[in-house]
Amino acid sequence: MTTDSVPAGGDPRRLLYDVRTLAHRVRVDQRMTWVALLALAAVTLAGIPFDWFGMRVHCHPDGSCQFARRGVLYYWPPALLLAYTGIAVCYVRAARARGLGARVLPYTITGAATTAVFTAAWVAAALYFPSHPAPMHPLPYWWFVLDRLVAPWGMIGLALLVLARLERNLGLLLFTAGYLALVLLVLPMDSGWGPPHWGLRAQFAVPQLVSGIVLLLGAAGFAAARRRRHR
Repeated sequence: MTTDSVPAGGDPRRLLYDVRTLAHRVRVDQRMTWVALLALAAVTLAGIPFDWFGMRVHCHPDGSCQFARRGVLYYWPPALLLAYTGIAVCYVRAARARGLGARVLPYTITGAATTAVFTAAWVAAALYFPSHPAPMHPLPYWWFVLDRLVAPWGMIGLALLVLARLERNLGLLLFTAGYLALVLLVLPMDSGWGPPHWGLRAQFAVPQLVSGIVLLLGAAGFAAARRRRHR
């Protein structure tokens, strides 16, 4: 055995290229994107019955209704923390199986921070609005976007942006951008979707179902791409 270095064809640039290529292959091999999306899809879909049965609805004779989504407030904080912890454990195990380290701490911290922001915002809203009437004038559109951003589905998108940065994963970045556009600009996560005769519970369930299916399809797509790379 020798300790002499082996030149890469006598070209330092070729050696640097080989090192970068190897580093890129290692990063790609460490990616567990499909696991993260599958866990978040499962949490999203499992949250629908909690929102359904935990929602308090009181309708008046004039047809107007008041509601409080207690199920969302009680379910999502522990569910998200468990999901992010499970995702981090999967990343660490996959990295250790290859004798490598895993940079999942920033993602875990982001997940915990976004969960805390969501919880604080919803607790504040639950305490404020019962004793303060809703404004009569139309609210600006950015207010609705912000309201959807601090909801669990928006917070999931922010955490996925951090994961895309850690993985240097352009595919995940594009997927997350599309997901955020969907839950912030398209799906009425904060007001429900569907004809009035469905009822508030069903109207709120539809956007959650759509977002869960999108995450599930993303998990399936990244899992299929991973299998193709390892053939």
